[in-house]
Amino acid sequence: MEDLRQKYLAAIAAAESEAALEEIRVEALGKKGEVALKMRELGKMTPEERKVMGPKLNALKDEINAALAARKEALADAALEERLKAEWLDVTLPARPRPAGTIHPVSQVTEEVTTIFADMGFAVAEGPQIETDWHNFDALNIPPHHPARQEFDTFYMHRDAGDERPPHVLRTHTSPVQIRAMLEHGAPIRIIAPGRVYRSDYDQTHTPMFHQVEGLAIGKDISMANLKWTLEEFCRAFFEVDEVELRFRASHFPFTEPSAEVDLRCSWEGGRLKVGEGDDWMEILGSGMVHPKVLEAAGVDPKEWQGFAFGIGIDRLAMLKYGIPDLRAFFDSDLRWLKHYGFAALDIPTMRGGLSR
Repeated sequence: MEDLRQKYLAAIAAAESEAALEEIRVEALGKKGEVALKMRELGKMTPEERKVMGPKLNALKDEINAALAARKEALADAALEERLKAEWLDVTLPARPRPAGTIHPVSQVTEEVTTIFADMGFAVAEGPQIETDWHNFDALNIPPHHPARQEFDTFYMHRDAGDERPPHVLRTHTSPVQIRAMLEHGAPIRIIAPGRVYRSDYDQTHTPMFHQVEGLAIGKDISMANLKWTLEEFCRAFFEVDEVELRFRASHFPFTEPSAEVDLRCSWEGGRLKVGEGDDWMEILGSGMVHPKVLEAAGVDPKEWQGFAFGIGIDRLAMLKYGIPDLRAFFDSDLRWLKHYGFAALDIPTMRGGLSR
């Protein structure tokens, strides 16, 4: 009995892996192991011998099991120690430098706008950038003679002679996304539609391709008051000021009735924009109540539903908030400009943590 004890305790102490421990366990305590065979011999012994040998064999079995468990734990601790040595990090070393790449101001402002309207319960809707003229114009109550439908203002896709398919255009606004969303989901609905749009224009504040975000809210009793509150809350959150003042001026858009241009009270002291104070007014967006004909085209009953819509230029918002003087620089791919105006990739806008840092 003592020989078995010394044999297996020594083997367990010398084991270098869990696989070796398992082999020792089987050799000692398995069905055909030496200790197990000794246990079977108890049946051939006299009662007096069993009283002596039984407790000894059970004690040996328990001692071997305890030794196996202790060695297994020691091997695990040693493996962990080796892993910690291999993965050791000196936290006193200098941190890694900030990645060279940055987030473009258009992408940053798009995320900021999306964050603000998501907090108000608006979902994000998307649509194709090549649209039929029905979605881009007809469904939005824009008549055939409207200047926006002329080739000097809109990019039309080429059509071969005899092609009877409907004309397609590079969308001039993201309003077609509103039509598609209402056709798919009906009412009530509350969405924003950010994305690229295209118009034949190019100067310091206009480019042939730029970015817009349009909003749409349709319900049973939505009014201009809801529109005013929504825009005020947006401006307050986006420009990160406590107070804003908006001025609504009557205007005309084919897809809204009544329509209004929205101005923001501000000042330009020292060439720096200050929102919510001063004696100047700056136009920032167009808005209004959705025209009944637009609702009809989108399959929504205007006798039962009504709502508001608005459109804002994302590039213009970026210029105003971050002091960017020329819109054309947005698309020049100048690394110096991108490094100066870019945003850190991990500075994700949140309403709680802050939009810009």
